[in-house]
Amino acid sequence: MTGPRPDGADVLVTVPTYNERESLPGLVTRLLDTLPALRILVVDDGSPDGTGTLAESIAATDARVRVHHHAPRAGLGAAYVDAFSTVLDGGCDGFAEGVGWIVQMDADGSHAPEELPRLLAAARDADVVLGSRYVPGGGTEGWAWHRRLLSRAGNVYSRRALRLSLHDVTGGYRCFRRGALAEVGMATVASEGYCFQVDVAFRVQRAGMRVREVPITFVERAHGESKMSGAVVREALWRITSWAVRDRARRRRARPR
Repeated sequence: MTGPRPDGADVLVTVPTYNERESLPGLVTRLLDTLPALRILVVDDGSPDGTGTLAESIAATDARVRVHHHAPRAGLGAAYVDAFSTVLDGGCDGFAEGVGWIVQMDADGSHAPEELPRLLAAARDADVVLGSRYVPGGGTEGWAWHRRLLSRAGNVYSRRALRLSLHDVTGGYRCFRRGALAEVGMATVASEGYCFQVDVAFRVQRAGMRVREVPITFVERAHGESKMSGAVVREALWRITSWAVRDRARRRRARPR
């Protein structure tokens, strides 16, 4: 099986933004320095700080960058669903033509572009590659103890409730084979916040896709504020619990009588 091209020519990176004006230019530069031929789709969520306008100015001077303006403040999950659906449907005026691999990553610098080649190398024999903080070699930098606790607890609860064998189901640094992403069924994903990551991981495992996890170091953002909130946590808890209940009911119905 062949993987992505070494220069990233068949790779598109989707980067959702909301008030990321200070971090976006550096991220774009680091990505293109790492893989000069890849394409970057900035998905702006109506940022009031002018991130979308800044992204347009970057795109105007570099054909490898394109901007997709999403419905204002619709949430991380909705931004990804919109972006992925647009790419898979051939939108963006041919910008995604020839793309075989779609990457998602944060805009705030938490995901190091320099680690992307490691994810792409693992994609040679996988449908989906997860950048994982919770496999040997992975980790976090700059997090307060309560943030580490929340992340660990969220992963443990999600894995046990949904019977997932993956180690990091809430992380947002991922690489998808284009066909595998199409199989996920973006049109039916309703998760708005960070539980979008769990939703997709659950669908990927349930579909029997080949998944690999590679270690990454998640670094606390240098600019802006975290989008994590009580409402986001409550949405995740409610949705994951409801998925688990439905999955158990489905398994019971499928048992031979």
